[in-house]
Amino acid sequence: MQLKLTMKFTVVTSIVLLVAMILFAVINIKHLEDMCFKEALKDADNLGETIIRTTHYQMLEDDRERVYQMIEEVAVQPEIERIRVFNKNGIINFSTVHGEIGTSVDRSAEGCDGCHSKAKAAIQAPSMERSRVYEGPDGGKILGLTKEIGNQETCYTKACHFHPPEVEILGILDVHMSLDEMQSTLANYRNKVILFSMLLLFLLATCIALLTREVVNVPVQDLLEHTRKMSRGELDGHIENHHRDELGELAEAFNTMTGNLAQAQQKLKEWADTLETRVVERTRENQEMQAQLVRAEKLASLGELAAGIAHEINNPLTGILMYGNLAEQNPNLDSAVRADLEIIIGETRRCAHIVKGLLEFGRETTPDKKLDSIHRILERTLALVENVALFQDIRIVRDYEIELPDILVDPDQIGQVFMNMLVNAAQAMPQGGDLTLQTGLEQEMQGLYVQISDEGYGISEENLKKIFDPFFSTKKEEGNGLGLSVSHGIIQNHHGGIDVQSEVGKGTSFTIWLPFASPVTSVPSQKGAGTEISDS
Repeated sequence: MQLKLTMKFTVVTSIVLLVAMILFAVINIKHLEDMCFKEALKDADNLGETIIRTTHYQMLEDDRERVYQMIEEVAVQPEIERIRVFNKNGIINFSTVHGEIGTSVDRSAEGCDGCHSKAKAAIQAPSMERSRVYEGPDGGKILGLTKEIGNQETCYTKACHFHPPEVEILGILDVHMSLDEMQSTLANYRNKVILFSMLLLFLLATCIALLTREVVNVPVQDLLEHTRKMSRGELDGHIENHHRDELGELAEAFNTMTGNLAQAQQKLKEWADTLETRVVERTRENQEMQAQLVRAEKLASLGELAAGIAHEINNPLTGILMYGNLAEQNPNLDSAVRADLEIIIGETRRCAHIVKGLLEFGRETTPDKKLDSIHRILERTLALVENVALFQDIRIVRDYEIELPDILVDPDQIGQVFMNMLVNAAQAMPQGGDLTLQTGLEQEMQGLYVQISDEGYGISEENLKKIFDPFFSTKKEEGNGLGLSVSHGIIQNHHGGIDVQSEVGKGTSFTIWLPFASPVTSVPSQKGAGTEISDS
């Protein structure tokens, strides 16, 4: 890739430079050739003028031998091919090439066009029109220039001359000069230009190739290698950038993109690693929610059934209890029968107590809410139970939040909940212990909590899932198993929640959460996973 890019850029640039150099060389050489030709033409014209002026006095004396001798002496110069003189009729009177003396020249030749292109010969035609270039016998270029010999006043006033004054031209001087030296100079100059252009082109191409490799190819090669690593998943690479141009900005963009991809890949890996745990946790939550829905439906059906049964057996129990009390008051009753009757009355009262619990469980009582202090309700409930024999060996520890706002509750129903919790805690500590009451604000000031903790025998994990079911009790001889179910329903009607945590042999903690105003759907997270409460 590197050689291809360098080669392409170098070749294209070299072609452009080569075309420009060739164009420049052609124009320059052409201009130099024109200058040299003009100089040669000027030299030939000056030479002709010199010959005419230097032989002027000899011609006035009609000393033709001297004139021809002087022309011969001038013609010995190496760049002069020949010099000849012919009259206006074209007859060659003298020539350094003696064989053509007496012959005539062709007036239609290229050198004569400047003066004889019209009907009458022109006087003082420009030297360019009086010149011609032709190829000599040896193949060299020869410049021929004709120059008129005018009939000046000093000529036609001499007695020796027979030319009348109206004759303007006496003859033509024709000078032929070799252009070999000029052609050699031009050839040397052309060769030097070509050599210099090739050398300059080579140096420029080399510099362009090296510069392209350093400025373009190396950064592009680094980017390509970095891209290949990224395609293989290697995101820990970094492009060393020392350029402050567009390629440098591109390298920085690649580094930033690689860093972002590495972070995203790390997050995806972490997410994949925890995916199984998330699935298990969500499955457990769904199972718990399903169990709660089943339990809610079960409690609703059981409540309706319990209320119907309690209503049906309540009247017979009332009759049995009333007649039993009347029979017991008979003074003539046998002592053995009285003892049996007392057992009947006691069991009947026990059945009535169960029926009352069933009625309370099945009856959905709307709370009569008002603003009240949770601490006042707790203290009022404690005042009813702390002097009972069940609490004799129990030390009550109060850990209250100093300032708790009043809350909108039904004091009687919440007091009943606290009563059930306190009695259950006391029954769990037959040998005594600490009963801790803790209150506080829930996170973000959405409500408050009351935690009741004992140091009793605790509840097994299997039974924790059943403690809010009706008629379930860990000690059948100490209650009918409706207290926690009733308490659960009361807290539910207050849009709160109950959370229980227990460890066998160490004790149990019940956390009751109550909102300030707005209904909620779950117990606050800082107290553990609470029981979800439905508003329905």
